[in-house]
Amino acid sequence: MAAIVVVGAQWGDEGKGKATDILGCQVDYVVKPNGGNNAGHTVVVGGEKYELKLLPAGVLSENAVPVLGNGVVINLEALFDEIDGLEARGANASRLRISANAHVVAPYHQVLDRVQERFLGKRAIGTTGRGIGPTYADKVSRVGIRVQDIFDESILRQKVTSALDVKNQILVKMYNRKAIDPEQIVDYFLSYADRLEPMVIEAELELNRALDEGKHVLMEGGQATMLDVDHGTYPFVTSSNPTAGGACVGSGIGPTRITSSLGIIKAYTTRVGAGPFPTELFDKWGEFLQTTGGEVGVNTGRKRRCGWYDSVVARYASRVNGFTDLFVTKLDVLTGIGEIPICVAYDVDGRRFDEMPTSQSDFHHAEPIYETMPAWEEDITGCRTFGELPQRAQDYLNRLEELSGCRISYVGVGPGRDQTIVINDVMES
Repeated sequence: MAAIVVVGAQWGDEGKGKATDILGCQVDYVVKPNGGNNAGHTVVVGGEKYELKLLPAGVLSENAVPVLGNGVVINLEALFDEIDGLEARGANASRLRISANAHVVAPYHQVLDRVQERFLGKRAIGTTGRGIGPTYADKVSRVGIRVQDIFDESILRQKVTSALDVKNQILVKMYNRKAIDPEQIVDYFLSYADRLEPMVIEAELELNRALDEGKHVLMEGGQATMLDVDHGTYPFVTSSNPTAGGACVGSGIGPTRITSSLGIIKAYTTRVGAGPFPTELFDKWGEFLQTTGGEVGVNTGRKRRCGWYDSVVARYASRVNGFTDLFVTKLDVLTGIGEIPICVAYDVDGRRFDEMPTSQSDFHHAEPIYETMPAWEEDITGCRTFGELPQRAQDYLNRLEELSGCRISYVGVGPGRDQTIVINDVMES
């Protein structure tokens, strides 16, 4: 029995999809415990690129059952569009299962998301506009709509009407928008009921029974540690907990059942959206990382902001998530660049911070303190063992491991499923 959590260790887009896809071949269930269609994964299988937005990367596994857990917020239109797109390419999504307790994104959530961002102007958070935040807000306010509600038309109508009582006041009187007809929303949800119902399960029960039976479950977190609503760079964060603890809450699997916590981290750093980013580059190297690394958001199409590896963030993520292992991705991108800076600490108005500053203001003003290491010139995309890597690449990884406070067990040397060096297999730990 193994319960493995896969978590992004930076601001997202670290390559969690690749890691999940590799491990998904060895597990029985792959669970997405948080987020919605606001953070995607790119997975390359057999030379084919798949851009997943709401579905867990495990949907591409030939063996694993993919599950959308109770902590996910589900846009039903996006869900079925994604399923149809995969099946049109020959992929099989028929094993997908959905927690009855997951919340659903209503069209009014998307409307509110967009108008609120426009209203904030320069103070906008940089959301995807997909209604994720407002859906989570309704969940916490106890006026949300869950998957199970769609199968009881009377309950569904009551909940939609109640939710729109207040939201229509806000839309009309504050944002000068038209009121939304509750019946249109009810009809929208009911139109998906027949197709949705066969997928719905009591996920918490099924997953725990699977572990009892000695099966393997992988929890694939969306977004990343620095976007966690509690532990990230608030308020420039997502609306859920994409940390290891959040994976337990969003799946119904208790923390004592976790056997490995795997942090996914790039050999450099990126983020999408607004917010502080100490190692961000505005020079030719930032452009180089963006271009060579193909740093464009799967969901948004926005270019990712790029910077050097930040070991302060890595140490913080390792501590918050209790990482047992790290998976370093995109090491090949750094080939041939001469010298590689590594952020080892921050300078804030003359004060040195070796760990994450408590104050968000201090973090916003943090200047990176770098050490440099020589890069390698050799092509590493064909390396399949640690020993096959050039000595300088080995030295770089050894230094990242030392600075990050966690052993490196996997190294990505290219986008393909097979372009991965396995040093320690968490399935055997």
